[in-house]
Amino acid sequence: MNTHANADMAKTLSADKDWWRGAVIYQIYPRSFQDSNGDGIGDLNGITSRLPYVASLGVDAIWISPFFTSPMKDFGYDVSDYCDVDPMFGTLADFDALVAMAHRLGLRVMIDLVLSHTSDMHPWFAESRASRDNPKADWFVWADPQPDGTPPNNWLSIFGGSAWQWDSRREQYYLHNFLVEQPDLNFHNMEVQDALLDVVRFWLDRGVDGFRLDTINFYVHDKALRSNPALPVDQRDESIAPRVNPYNHQLHLYSKNQPENLAFLERFRAVMDEYGATTAVGEVGDAQKGLEIMGAYTAGDNRVHMCYSFEFLSGHAPTAERFAKVLTDVDAYVTDGWACWAFSNHDVMRHATRWALTDAAKRTLATLLLSLRGSVCLYQGEELGLGEADVAFEDLQDPYGIEFWPEFKGRDGCRTPMVWEASNSHGGFSEERPWLPISTEHLHHAAAVQEEDPAALLHHYRKALAFRRAHPALISGAHDNVTADGSVLHFTRSHDTEVIYCAFNLSDVPVSHALPAGSKWLNIGSELGSIAPGPDGDLHLGPWQVALALKA
Repeated sequence: MNTHANADMAKTLSADKDWWRGAVIYQIYPRSFQDSNGDGIGDLNGITSRLPYVASLGVDAIWISPFFTSPMKDFGYDVSDYCDVDPMFGTLADFDALVAMAHRLGLRVMIDLVLSHTSDMHPWFAESRASRDNPKADWFVWADPQPDGTPPNNWLSIFGGSAWQWDSRREQYYLHNFLVEQPDLNFHNMEVQDALLDVVRFWLDRGVDGFRLDTINFYVHDKALRSNPALPVDQRDESIAPRVNPYNHQLHLYSKNQPENLAFLERFRAVMDEYGATTAVGEVGDAQKGLEIMGAYTAGDNRVHMCYSFEFLSGHAPTAERFAKVLTDVDAYVTDGWACWAFSNHDVMRHATRWALTDAAKRTLATLLLSLRGSVCLYQGEELGLGEADVAFEDLQDPYGIEFWPEFKGRDGCRTPMVWEASNSHGGFSEERPWLPISTEHLHHAAAVQEEDPAALLHHYRKALAFRRAHPALISGAHDNVTADGSVLHFTRSHDTEVIYCAFNLSDVPVSHALPAGSKWLNIGSELGSIAPGPDGDLHLGPWQVALALKA
């Protein structure tokens, strides 16, 4: 198994403050990774038992989606206690054991922090809604109705309908950018910021190595509560919300993306820097200005370390032209920052289905993802090539999918349990019926099945990850000359004296591609299916074929 040496690993991990730059982070959705106690729901001890598998992939870190105390209206993204573990997932002692095991295996641990909002069951909100003059009265976003009793402005919730909910206790509306049960915190109140930074310290003191920051651009709202302008039809983008959601009808100029957010991020980073080799990756949820926000939030060394937006999490086809445009735009907007890339996660349709990928395309795009400049997030089961599961309406759990069914089926299809073996009717995930049904099709791609097949996609991911780790140019090097030449995407990665030319045929048609004139290149990466130039000096790329060449 490709695990790191155990000798004084915690000390080794803490030594490199820039470990995050070019790191590969494996996302774990705890409800669906491994059930250890037979209740059909994954838990922390289950994750700990599977960490040797994760380490065998060759990734650098894990990111665990929320496991905090929660009424689970949005499956942990509605937090009622930031500093404890929900009993369904285990205890703080279980979490400590998980961190210790991960560090022994050479894995850093990142956890999901949901700072923009809490659950309506959080004690902070219970106190805030009790009256207009209690100590936490201004901890959430409250506003009087308009004279006719309607909400203060036209802001919309991502989960449908108005972003304002009437509360009879205060006879005011409160803001919720997501579910009604997820009231937004008021970041204009410094006491709120201080309390959230105390949460950051709590988990850093417990040994976590970093955070994934949920909805990082939603923290601060326009203090004047100005209404958002309409968004022209030709500018609507379905990367953040489905077409049937009216959220797409607005330019969210005032409900998020406020400039005051930068000051909070600088306070956040100052706390992170007190702890040494830590990191944070922010989720930028914006269809119009995602890369621009990424550039602003990661600029310099006093904000967040890296961000990801939804350019490659959308339904746009993975063409050479599309990749070249996004990467060129990143060069323009993220001039002094760092991107983090992902093709799948817990919020979007799995990319194997979203992009209708063949087995060859899955391999090539995995190699491409791990060749991009930036850090990378892999989502559990991606390495097995899992497609989106088809979840029947009666089995749906996601309130988002229930609201917009049938045109949008929600997020349950990418959240079904991990499949570890094919012989078990529950895929080795649990001895009991899982909280979401396991796809019969997924069982054919189970980890144990692929372990026994040297040609399986799982082994390709391991090889691609090992290849990246072996070449500094691919981890943290610069990239140059990102170009789409027909169906071929090509660019150069370089670090010190190492220069690697990367070319990818992103089509089902064979093509010829000329190497840069006057250059002598040595073929590398044959274990990834990379090919060498032909007798004429050109690359003859078959359908979905890769060429990786090292400059002599």
